Amino acid sequence: MSEFSKVFKNLRKDNNLTQSELAKKLGVATSTVGMYERAQREPDFETLEKIANCFGVNMNTLLGTNSEKNSLSGTKIPVLGKVAAGIPITAVENILDYEEISSETAASGEFVALKIQGSSMEPRMYDGDVVIVRVQSNVENGEVAVVMVDGSEATVKKVQFHPNGIFLKPFNPSYDPIFYSNEEIEKLPVRIFGKVVECRQKY
Repeated sequence: MSEFSKVFKNLRKDNNLTQSELAKKLGVATSTVGMYERAQREPDFETLEKIANCFGVNMNTLLGTNSEKNSLSGTKIPVLGKVAAGIPITAVENILDYEEISSETAASGEFVALKIQGSSMEPRMYDGDVVIVRVQSNVENGEVAVVMVDGSEATVKKVQFHPNGIFLKPFNPSYDPIFYSNEEIEKLPVRIFGKVVECRQKY
């Protein structure tokens, strides 16, 4: 049983919720809650956030990475899965690894790490690099962010806001910017998951 599945099951029981009741709150099937608890399925980012909000915990607590992954010199955060530096791909597959950030950084917000896939952010970020992401719903114009598309797809791009929508811009000139209109932002939806604060190159 994974750390997430154990924490998830304990939180449900501590809050006196049946699998069916929790499933209704999360907008998933009762069988899906059962699969989460048996470690047969991993939730995507959207569902992880719903679960964390439902129980009033942060993502590190939910993933079971708070206490046993901390040290005197820093805090371990999970590498949740691969994030595309090209066409959006499924965001969360599973916990691939752990990265350490300083205790001071960890105290400034909620952080996760994501693995880059693709070449659209070269030469700043390469395939296989790991980005450290502060979870936040807004970024400044021109900052690099992890953007969620359609609830479960994630891509990392430079964000450029426009009155009619949002541009997701690559650094690699071989790739075209992606534009989503205000209507698409609401309908899909398209939203900021977090700000990329560091890129760790892997060789």
